[in-house]
Amino acid sequence: MRWVPAGAALSALVLVAAGVAASTTAQAAPGCSVTYTKTSEWQGGFGASVSITNTGDAITGWTLEWTYASGQQVGQHWNAVITQSGGQVSARNAPYNGSVPTGGKVEFGFNATAGSTNTDPVSFRLNGTTCGGTGGPTTTTTTTTTTTTPAPASFTNPVLWQDFADIDIIRVGDAYYYSASTMHYSPGAPVLRSYDLVNWEFAGHSVPRLDFGSKYDLNGGRGYVRGIWASFLNHRKSNNTFYWGGCVDFAQTHIYTATSVDAQWSKLSTINKCYYDAGMLVDDNDTMYVAYGNTTISVAQLSADGKSEVRSQQVFQTPSNIGTLEGARFYKRNGSYYIWLTRPANGQYVLKASSPFGPYTVQQVLLDMRGPIQGGGVPHQGGMVQTQNGDWYYMAFVDAYPGGRVPVLAPITWTADGWPRVTTVNGAWGVNYPRPNLPTRPVKPMTGVDTFDGTALKPQWEWNHNPDTTKYSVNNGLRLSTATVTNDLYSARNTLTHRVQGPTSTATVTLDLASMRDGDRTGLAMLRDSSAWIGVKRDNGRNRVVMVNGLTMDSSWNTTGTGTEVASAALSGTRIWLRANADIRPGSGRQARFSYSTDGVNFTPLGTGFTLKNEWQFFMGYRFGIFNHATQALGGSVAVQRFELTTP
Repeated sequence: MRWVPAGAALSALVLVAAGVAASTTAQAAPGCSVTYTKTSEWQGGFGASVSITNTGDAITGWTLEWTYASGQQVGQHWNAVITQSGGQVSARNAPYNGSVPTGGKVEFGFNATAGSTNTDPVSFRLNGTTCGGTGGPTTTTTTTTTTTTPAPASFTNPVLWQDFADIDIIRVGDAYYYSASTMHYSPGAPVLRSYDLVNWEFAGHSVPRLDFGSKYDLNGGRGYVRGIWASFLNHRKSNNTFYWGGCVDFAQTHIYTATSVDAQWSKLSTINKCYYDAGMLVDDNDTMYVAYGNTTISVAQLSADGKSEVRSQQVFQTPSNIGTLEGARFYKRNGSYYIWLTRPANGQYVLKASSPFGPYTVQQVLLDMRGPIQGGGVPHQGGMVQTQNGDWYYMAFVDAYPGGRVPVLAPITWTADGWPRVTTVNGAWGVNYPRPNLPTRPVKPMTGVDTFDGTALKPQWEWNHNPDTTKYSVNNGLRLSTATVTNDLYSARNTLTHRVQGPTSTATVTLDLASMRDGDRTGLAMLRDSSAWIGVKRDNGRNRVVMVNGLTMDSSWNTTGTGTEVASAALSGTRIWLRANADIRPGSGRQARFSYSTDGVNFTPLGTGFTLKNEWQFFMGYRFGIFNHATQALGGSVAVQRFELTTP
């Protein structure tokens, strides 16, 4: 989502009222002051923040109502439960912010769509009493003109600073879709969506559950750094179906399909063969081909229903002077077939032929090209996509640990004889390029607040291995019941993860601890093969907030350290805010720091800075992890009321 930058005009509508009703000593006197602020605005949409100050007697629950006269429709929202019927909007308190004392304040926010006009509400009603109604002072309204900031003339790399590796990118109509690797995280193979190649949102997952053996359940084994590797995503026009396919455990290729990326995906078939690092092409005659392999590159033709292989043939053997080629993506342009291949982790090559089965000739696309992320590696792997205007772009990733593999975008041109060339800036992959000539449409931001409204997790969340679905629930809040008795976080089920936003970001999680049991451990982790966390230990009927580091794995992903408590503090209440600030700029010595709060406002640092590991061998970058596991017996739980991801 494109936010209005600092200094741009924002719309602020302030309604101040007492709204005091006629009362006796037995009646509460309602009153309110409401501030409605447009925090950002873009073509077709806007973001808003609403602040309520209770100027009457204390209340234990609230509903704020207002009317939109210009067709605005509220979408994503946080810190309130918002419903809308026509132009009538109702915002009800979340489970944790219903009590507001006299003089107290509560805030919530939302994103919404808007037409050509976006007029502000003219009045508000708090618990049925009109702010500024009979008996109260006159409502005063101060409005400054809202401006829509035009799309900038250029974009800046990385277009998305989160860990999304092994990119496959396609266009269907005017929408772009992006698939990435997720290894042992579940659901797997996230799909992102964009309309301008620059602003992206989560849309869904192609693999609903890692249905590939008990190790992916943390049951009798562990699937760390296995699971969903480089895989393909494509769309078949003839049956309006999306296809995802990937080789798991170097053994079998699983193919999943869906009619929409945000719909329910289902397994179409399992092919008893490994299409390693595969890319799919749907040819002009609707035939589906898959290019795959490491050094030895092959092409398979699938059956008409996509369920099986009807032909496979080796088409290229990588010369020794190039080394290793893998990460295939398969394209057709002007009658020629192209297999896009990476030399890990510093080069990109392309094969070209007049037939899908060759013979192919090879050209170097880039080698040791300076990347746009300071301290990061060479852009490579990924895929190409053609816009509806005929332009071509290459989305690659940059090794940028401790954060992971981060996507960057560059234009592609073509030589007269049909070979692709990356557009460079002073011989390097540019930090800035002209913005694609594409319309901008609003997408859900990659940062912000999640109050776990509704009854399902949003697609930005992935579990560490498959979850025990009987041990969590989502219903206007997330409840995590203990699912494993262990002292090893790496063996504990139902750890929920969220990618870290770079270059630095802060995650804050709000937990209700009332249902914890002795021996339970809950908290917020910086999760990778070297980990640390801040959280709560409950022992002997008492809670302590602690910072723990020294959680480690060896090169086979076996646990070598279950953690050492380095700091603690007494905790008397049953509600806590836990915070982790992470610096994931590429390089060594980057740190995460932990703090906590008992009121959500004042945060106390705890423990020492945790140095993030920046070696690549775990492949995935650091994630924030929310966990709750037992060390004595099952039965306890915590309520996760809110998660917020912010950047400086």
